[in-house]
Amino acid sequence: MPTTIVLGAQWGDEGKAKVVDYLTERADVVVRYQGGANAGHTVKVGSDQFVFHLVPSGIMHPDKVCMVGNGVVLDPEAVLAEIDALAARGISCAGRLFISESAHVVMPYHQALDRAGEESVGATRIGTTGRGIGPCYRDKVERTHGIRVMDLLDAEELRQRLPVVVAAKNEILTKIYGQPGLDPQPIIDAYVGYGQRLAQYVADTSVLLSQAIEAGREVLFEGAQGTLLDVDHGTYPFVTSSNTTAGGACTGSGIGPTRIDAVVGVTKAYTTRVGNGPFPTELLGPEGDRLRELGHEYGATTGRPRRCGWFDALPVRRSARINGLTSLAITRLDVLDSLPRLQVCVGYRFGQQTLEEFPANPRVLAACTPVLEELPGWQQPTTGARRLSDLPAAARRYVERLSSLSRTPVSLVSVGPERAATIDVE
Repeated sequence: MPTTIVLGAQWGDEGKAKVVDYLTERADVVVRYQGGANAGHTVKVGSDQFVFHLVPSGIMHPDKVCMVGNGVVLDPEAVLAEIDALAARGISCAGRLFISESAHVVMPYHQALDRAGEESVGATRIGTTGRGIGPCYRDKVERTHGIRVMDLLDAEELRQRLPVVVAAKNEILTKIYGQPGLDPQPIIDAYVGYGQRLAQYVADTSVLLSQAIEAGREVLFEGAQGTLLDVDHGTYPFVTSSNTTAGGACTGSGIGPTRIDAVVGVTKAYTTRVGNGPFPTELLGPEGDRLRELGHEYGATTGRPRRCGWFDALPVRRSARINGLTSLAITRLDVLDSLPRLQVCVGYRFGQQTLEEFPANPRVLAACTPVLEELPGWQQPTTGARRLSDLPAAARRYVERLSSLSRTPVSLVSVGPERAATIDVE
């Protein structure tokens, strides 16, 4: 596993943190390369549970180095809160966590604009977390008002620029959205302070990462959200504001694609989605409610209930193609242990057509109905399985069917939230 990307093969919430935490034992460096504090990665170690939003999940391993790449939009208050929470539990980030000086910074006006924008569109809202991620990426691309981590280290630069930027954002907040404007001085004071605290972690992470790879160290890239939320390849406009796909690991960390050796796509043994947008296999009513409760499917960041449905092979097949997946990690197989029967989606009906590939057009996707194949459940606990042969025969057939439909071999199967509850498929 010299240089490996771990990313979501569905709509996010696939259990990437569990997979990253497990694979980190073999890695030397763990890198977060896109997204922001809108992602929630949950790791369970023994009876302790940790939820990460910005710090890479690999920080749980005391001998590993973690990096936050330039493709991440960083909320300084949020990342410092995570650093402090880890310190309170005896885990130090000093000398092990490095944050790209080129990463853009989420500011209070980004969060205010995010919330105001969502409220203004009513029923057509995208369903953002309100964390300011989209407006921050917008400033990055527009270039005029972007604030980067390196700017936090220059107090004079902040004092000169922020009054101008806040005045421009207040024009939008007050005149377009009818919301109160923000006072720039408290923002300046807070962010100068954040810069002072973050200074020890700030570095040119592209250089550090290149040096690590050249030295033969094993690197694990930790993606946030999922492929179907990619701004280019997801179910637009119901997507996030960054590239969640494998290409984003290169642009978001500053290394070339020839440095990547493997890409692991994480997928649940069923399908979930948070927020709005088409979802062909969604289960409504008691079946969906039961699956949600069995899997405790509530967002780690927002607490919102996740929409639940049967495994859909078409988005995972799309993920395999777009990301060049070398293997799948199937999570939450144990959630299905009590179900007498299971269904998987093998295609879509769209009018008189049967589609075998995931449509890019969201209006087509919204009009699709799933073609379902029924498989028997196993109705036995799988949480104690540590080898594929330990699984009930029906569970093994289910895993094999998901692999076949996704056209990708399986490398890991997770049968519980604990680190040890993992089957390493040889």
